[in-house]
Amino acid sequence: MSFVIRGLDPSQFEHLVGAPADVLARGGVIRRVADSKPGFPCRVSLEDAEPGDTLLLLNHESHRAATPYRSAYAVFVNESAREAALYENEIPPVMRARPIALRHFDSAGMLIGASLALKGDSREAILAAFEN
Repeated sequence: MSFVIRGLDPSQFEHLVGAPADVLARGGVIRRVADSKPGFPCRVSLEDAEPGDTLLLLNHESHRAATPYRSAYAVFVNESAREAALYENEIPPVMRARPIALRHFDSAGMLIGASLALKGDSREAILAAFEN
């Protein structure tokens, strides 16, 4: 079984990059400066930001299905990220050193399972989810 992990499309955040703080605040977005690594995982590049990088902290709808499992949460987007990362059958750097909660949805957007991948176990957990 093969899989693809793709970063978010940066074009959906272009209007926020470099925007003044008051404009960001109207949309519930906060600009943060990375002060450590790891700690600021960019959902576009799928890498941890370098200290000194500026990121946008915003709410992102990750599961848009018209079901009770529709989901949104806070994510970081590095203001310098210009291209969505693409990993085929490989785990992105941002996921390698963190525990990852995996939710498994069917084609109708309904939750059919969940698993927790500990540090270094993400690939195996993804493959096991697809086997189920």
